[in-house]
Amino acid sequence: MGYVLGLDLGTSSLKGILVNNEGKIIKIATESYSLIQSQSGYSEQNPDLWITAADNVMHELLNTVKDFKENLEAISFSGQMHSLVLLDDKNRVLRNAILWNDMRTSEQSKKIMQNFDQLLSITKNRSLEGFTLPKILWVQEKEPEIWNRVKHILLPKDYLSFYMTGHYYTDYSDAAGTLLLDLNTDKWSSVLLDKYNIPEDYLPKLVNSTDFIGYLKDELLARYKFSNKIKVFAGAADNASAALGAGIIDKNTAMASIGTSGVFLAPEESSNRNYKGKLHFFHHAIAETYYSMGVTLAAGYSLEWFKKTFAPDLSFNNLLEEINTIPTGSDGLLFTPYIVGERTPHNDSLIRGSFIGIDSTHTLAHFAKSVIEGITFSLKDSQMIMEKTTHRNFKRIISIGGGAKSEEWLQIQANIFDTEVISLVSEHGPGLGATMIAAMGLKWFDSVERCAESFVNYGKSFFPQKEEVEKYIELYNVYKTIYDNTKNINYSLQNLK
Repeated sequence: MGYVLGLDLGTSSLKGILVNNEGKIIKIATESYSLIQSQSGYSEQNPDLWITAADNVMHELLNTVKDFKENLEAISFSGQMHSLVLLDDKNRVLRNAILWNDMRTSEQSKKIMQNFDQLLSITKNRSLEGFTLPKILWVQEKEPEIWNRVKHILLPKDYLSFYMTGHYYTDYSDAAGTLLLDLNTDKWSSVLLDKYNIPEDYLPKLVNSTDFIGYLKDELLARYKFSNKIKVFAGAADNASAALGAGIIDKNTAMASIGTSGVFLAPEESSNRNYKGKLHFFHHAIAETYYSMGVTLAAGYSLEWFKKTFAPDLSFNNLLEEINTIPTGSDGLLFTPYIVGERTPHNDSLIRGSFIGIDSTHTLAHFAKSVIEGITFSLKDSQMIMEKTTHRNFKRIISIGGGAKSEEWLQIQANIFDTEVISLVSEHGPGLGATMIAAMGLKWFDSVERCAESFVNYGKSFFPQKEEVEKYIELYNVYKTIYDNTKNINYSLQNLK
């Protein structure tokens, strides 16, 4: 029985998922680590913590899975996107990694956006603080003594793969999130590298997610007492890997992920798609496939905020059970989840949330349902951009995250998206996608479809209810007007703080 190991390098923990060649999960091991937030807007991490976490995960697997060291065949990765790791000529980490959720680079991002048309034609994305290129510019400007010592620029999962193999690689899905990849040629953009004084030899070699990048180093083979050589495959960025792990592999299937933020994601068959910067556009983990993605900044966070503020003594289950007693549209109450600004489709950091239509008959359950509906409407914004631009209608949407833990919410999603919504039997996120990458790298399966059949287990389906769909179409049309009608009010209020 062969095993593959997926290592998911997240923001707060590293998760190892061990799977056999029948797609059965044998063991999950997790190791947490901390953030460094020295001042407001800063978010960093010591890359040594990732190495320690990976080592601890490996030892847990060795101690709990009897045949792990005899039967492990391959390792692959998923990892937090955009975060910047800098090494010197002796492969020493020069500073803490600047993470994807670090917001210090507003000025650098604005500078990049001065050439928006050129950036969009090359990378298919607009510049945001979270991307890698603005972080590089910040280091160049604010820490020139460090920049002068840089010899290697890596992303988090690629630093981990370098530690394990001694080789510098990144896959296309992670590279696309740097704002340095030319998606027209699948090469590092010489135009952008020249413009921002970044030597190309600082960057890792570009490969597909399932490409073999080396064997586990001999010193690690000896440390873990493996019987055979272990192959290492490149892996993918977390969103691409999560999509793969949810079976999002064809253009007719989309993913709605409702965590702290929300993501609506769908595969694309061509890099020629032009969303004019309204959506993110990246490589998928599947070779020669892409994905578009819209983001709601405060999806699950809106519900968390609401519960904490107005119903701290209720469990989430109890709060959501009550919404079944409330009619579609919450009796004329609408919520916009802009409580920390919004990404898609408005890309507006100053907009703020609203409850519209409050009257004296509204109860806690009305407000709770309106929050659920507003979050889902926000994700529908991304769905509509995709469907109108590509002239397609999704046949199914896989729902993951907190929004998939409530049958009431899953049915609301089906009605608002007007599409069949499917849950997963169990969710293992990007880590499962990483195991699938390793399995495909080993040629365990002759197609990604066959791999998904073995690794992805679907749960219950929820179908649109015609009468409710029609009501939600009318409500969504009203919801879409709220942004334009409250924008100036919100800006004025922000100025008065």
